[in-house]
Amino acid sequence: MINEYINRWGLVPDGSLVVTNGGHLLPVQYNGMPAMLKVAAQEEEKLGAALMGWWRGEGAARVLAHEGAALLLERAEGGVALAELVRDGHDEEACRIICAVVSKLHAPRPEEPPQLTALSEWFRGLEASATAHGGIFAVAAATARELLTSPQDVRALHGDIHHNNILDFGRRGWLAIDPKGLVGERGFDYANLFCNTDFKTAVNPERFSCRVNVVAAAAGLDHRRLLQWILAWAGLSASWHLEDGSMPDTALAVAQMALAKF
Repeated sequence: MINEYINRWGLVPDGSLVVTNGGHLLPVQYNGMPAMLKVAAQEEEKLGAALMGWWRGEGAARVLAHEGAALLLERAEGGVALAELVRDGHDEEACRIICAVVSKLHAPRPEEPPQLTALSEWFRGLEASATAHGGIFAVAAATARELLTSPQDVRALHGDIHHNNILDFGRRGWLAIDPKGLVGERGFDYANLFCNTDFKTAVNPERFSCRVNVVAAAAGLDHRRLLQWILAWAGLSASWHLEDGSMPDTALAVAQMALAKF
């Protein structure tokens, strides 16, 4: 499948093929410029590809070609990573960069967005965990229901904002990649960054409080509602970890911290 698009778009392989659950990634050259070819294997990745095109390179990597499951993007070649900023003690700067990018993604556009998945569908998995496990899962599910039944400031959402999905594109600045293609309240898009970049950073109570203050101010969000979205998201993330057989420790700790600050 990769070779089909290499031939169709006249691409020259420029690195090693990477295979993930979401699809295949291959660095390429396209008309003499560095690019990234992505062929999606999941429906949510295909919705995300359409959303990337709708953004037209404003806050997100520019789409050079798109057909079916295949997406050709400009390639990030800057030398800085947000995770490195956090490790070097610049977590607040990283949070502000993320908020600035998300603000661009959420900006109104004249065209109608492509088909997107409702945020309410995204949260169905949390209800099952609430029934099976109770506790913080039940509290997170109840919080999600409250938020989803009274949405504010609905936007097309990236759906997977975190430090590794916002990259340094050099002169083009910081841009987002790999959206899921959701629609719902814009506050949701800020919640996932609180579960990143690593366990030590995410579960530090002082760091958590600082992040809440920085993000609420930079994004213009109500503190309590932001905390509700963090709780709802962290509960959903923990439920997915349980489904996958991985450890939900970070998400559960973040959920508890968010709840404690209501």
